[in-house]
Amino acid sequence: MKILITSDWYSPAVNGVVTSVKNLCRELERRGHEVRVLTLSQTTHSWEQDGVTYLGSVPAGLVYPGARLRTAVARRLIQALADWRPDVIHSQCEFSTFFLARRMAEELDVPLVHTYHTIYEDYTHYFSPSVRFGKKAVALFSRWVAARTDCIIAPTGKTRVLLQNYGVSCPVFVVPSGIDLKPFRQEKDSLRSAVLRASLGIPEERAVLVFLGRLAEEKNAGELLQCRAALGDRPLTLLLVGDGPDRERLEGEAARLGLEAPDVVFAGMVPPGEVAGWYQLGDLFVSASTSETQGLTYIEALAAGVPALCRADPCLAGVIRDGENGWQYRDEEDFLEKLQNFLDSPDQWARLSRNAREGAEEFSAGTFAARVEAIYEEQIARRSGGGVAKGVPA
Repeated sequence: MKILITSDWYSPAVNGVVTSVKNLCRELERRGHEVRVLTLSQTTHSWEQDGVTYLGSVPAGLVYPGARLRTAVARRLIQALADWRPDVIHSQCEFSTFFLARRMAEELDVPLVHTYHTIYEDYTHYFSPSVRFGKKAVALFSRWVAARTDCIIAPTGKTRVLLQNYGVSCPVFVVPSGIDLKPFRQEKDSLRSAVLRASLGIPEERAVLVFLGRLAEEKNAGELLQCRAALGDRPLTLLLVGDGPDRERLEGEAARLGLEAPDVVFAGMVPPGEVAGWYQLGDLFVSASTSETQGLTYIEALAAGVPALCRADPCLAGVIRDGENGWQYRDEEDFLEKLQNFLDSPDQWARLSRNAREGAEEFSAGTFAARVEAIYEEQIARRSGGGVAKGVPA
């Protein structure tokens, strides 16, 4: 097949959408398909390179930090993609590139598959002072998008239920996004970990709770600070790896709570190729977010052999299994109780780590691509009148 994937986000940006898109492209090509990408450039200029078409854009940070909006028409580049005649178009974002994907799919009479990556209800603070109005706007917008696609891919059952509640009308398939497990399968490099810990000022005898992700309001990292403060003078470090618009506020919150290094360490951004080693600095991966459609960081941590202690959320069903590869907690008291049980029984770490690695296999990029490939084939058959949707419609 010839497959065109469209996304407002792509390299050099680093987030879950970019990770999902790049893994999907690579694995589809391994399966023998031709894949091209249509995305936004980080400047006002447009160009094509190595199968990726970049359209000129401008910052739209008032909508969402780091977001961009297309400005260039770039008719020659768009026409070149149309002349290539993709068999299916798979959109990954609902804004600039979605409109192009929809128009091209209509003109070429090919299926438009869309992945719903973001639970916008949890991001309404970026564009609306009213939570109620923001949620209504999100539901209306989501129905509008769904009505213009042949089907939607939802990374989790949580997202499918949300779309059902919005009243979307197209078929919805639950397909967890996959990750490249290879970088995370390597055993922990104890020497490198010791050097990293020393560079961060974390004493060797301390247990480490590691969070890796974007420091933004919807990630709820402030709750992790509250939990760490409740632990008092326990020899335990909360390591926050990443950056974002909420970092300054979080640093102020840590100071207000009387937390300083090595009780709390803000490590900042780290190179993507070194992420596995940073996860492995932790005895436990922690997260208080309930805004994830799937949360690839959970799976990355488990694949790296790090058990998890994360706030309970429907997206974690079948991912974090209590007592097997970590725990889900429901409030601060529950967090502290489960953490204490873990710290009191250090001999269980090897079992939890082994289960974490084994369970992550289900979310390999290869399995992900095979499931998406089957959806493409089915939608092409339906478009030609030869198939019936097998997914669970919302």
